Amino acid sequence: MKTGRFVRVDGVPLHVVVEGSGPPVVLSAGLAMAWFDWDQVAALLVAQGRTVVRFDRPGHGLSAPATAPPTAAGEARRIAGLLDALGLAGPVTVAGHSIAGFHAEAFARLYPERTAALVLVDTSIEEDPRTVWPAGMRTGAARVLGRALTAAGLPAALGPLARRATVRASRTGGPDRPPPSAGGPPAARDLVRRVYRSSRVWRGALLENARYRDTAAEVLALRTGRPLAVPVTVLAGYDGTSGRGALRWLARQAELAVRLGARFEVAEPAGHLVMLDRPGLVARVVLDAGQRRA
Repeated sequence: MKTGRFVRVDGVPLHVVVEGSGPPVVLSAGLAMAWFDWDQVAALLVAQGRTVVRFDRPGHGLSAPATAPPTAAGEARRIAGLLDALGLAGPVTVAGHSIAGFHAEAFARLYPERTAALVLVDTSIEEDPRTVWPAGMRTGAARVLGRALTAAGLPAALGPLARRATVRASRTGGPDRPPPSAGGPPAARDLVRRVYRSSRVWRGALLENARYRDTAAEVLALRTGRPLAVPVTVLAGYDGTSGRGALRWLARQAELAVRLGARFEVAEPAGHLVMLDRPGLVARVVLDAGQRRA
């Protein structure tokens, strides 16, 4: 488990880890997650002859704070700018987890010539992303809350604990059962402390979450005028239970695959953090998607 280097994109220093050689793959994690959550998937892809790019969005991981609220088009442009800075011109397979699925889909729609395949890993779904409060009000509230939490010292005091609790609850079996051995070791304690004791990460997550529905609405709008021209796979995490929530989520993921004309696969058993519970399956799906383009 290692850190990488910093690349400035649109004036913001982004933390990025690049490994391997061969056709490029970009991995983008969900809200408040970090580059090291892809460690096992990245290692498997590198072993199969891929150049793997993992990066932290502004306010996430080790990247600098965000200078503006995120948008789907802006995050797609960030991926393109990062690839330019790294000198990776060829088409890439882009995989987005959770909210980053919005960003990955926007990239595939806005930069089809630079996309080899799209993989959505237990992606966020919003069929009707309405908002009650104006975007500016929500953004302002997120910034005020971030400052208040920082002033209270909560990131330093509770950040790593909150990270561990969230990961445990988001893996197979939920909070009352240990994660499966198939998911491998947890993130290194020193990296978790380094990242999640920072108020920058809490503020970044609050800001991104405040614009969540706006980002979803933007992606829905892109679907009407920017058709996908690449192979798409929707990979859903399913814990194998018969709970109403789990089955409804699985059905929504399947419905999304139909709307996108995508291949649908299920990771079972797996929680929301599919890349931790089933890294081998995630790597296989990413490889298969890229080969379908070839």
